Amino acid sequence: MTEGLTYEADGHTIFHGDVLNVLSKLPSSFVDLVFADPPYNIGKKFGDFHDRWASEDDYAEWAYKWLDQCIRVLKPTGSLYVMTSTQAMPYFDIFLQKKLTIMSRIVWHYDSSGVQAKNYFGSTYEPILFCVKDADAYTFNAEAIKVEAKTGAQRKLIDYRKPVPAQYNTQKIPGNVWNFHRVRYRMPEYEDHPSQKPEALLERVILASSDTGQTVLDPFAGAFTTPAVAKRLGRKSVSIESQEKYIKIGLRRVLGRTQLNGELLSPPDKTYERKNGLRKPQQQSAELFDVIR
Repeated sequence: MTEGLTYEADGHTIFHGDVLNVLSKLPSSFVDLVFADPPYNIGKKFGDFHDRWASEDDYAEWAYKWLDQCIRVLKPTGSLYVMTSTQAMPYFDIFLQKKLTIMSRIVWHYDSSGVQAKNYFGSTYEPILFCVKDADAYTFNAEAIKVEAKTGAQRKLIDYRKPVPAQYNTQKIPGNVWNFHRVRYRMPEYEDHPSQKPEALLERVILASSDTGQTVLDPFAGAFTTPAVAKRLGRKSVSIESQEKYIKIGLRRVLGRTQLNGELLSPPDKTYERKNGLRKPQQQSAELFDVIR
């Protein structure tokens, strides 16, 4: 497979290449929603790419370049969601305040899989910024993302402040703390990628900030969760990915291909075997947990 190739089918496009090179060639003001989940500069390994810059400043300068391109390709009524590490998010926040309106600072909270740290408070969340070009004209489908309001739905409390006392609402728009499980090995949606985001998280973003038939851009496609969910929800998608092994995920997961140049494109093998009385995966990439220190 050669970098620089483009794959398309049914309103979904996958670019195999460097994010800055590809973004620079895309037309201005043509996507309705951008969801950017870049490398975090924390030392993970993504295929042949090691997620480590010389300094936080170098990482930020790189990020500013593709953020500017994402803003350029975003329609005037569009929305941008962006994630990064807790350490780097202040750089992103200050930079984007000067370019867009930040509507929400979201915390994606997830369960811990064990001891996170011994000498400080370990992190069990990742930050997300929700930004728009025009605070007076952007898409936000509140009804599509409502969740249960426990005060009214479960506790059935009465609001006595109203002229006629009535039960609190049973549904509400989610707040800015989102509780979604991380993607685990045995989950149906799992792909062999070290920082895969859950479909439920992307579903909330896409339903809230785009309409049927509109176009969603993911400049760091990875496990291709964004375009896969976009496709399921009736949106179009544009995806960019630099690593060949992840492009193959996109071809299968988004474009529905079963083979490429004679190679079968199959989901991860999650069968188990017993060893010493314990259930262990037969094949689990060590790369999933590799950190370059």
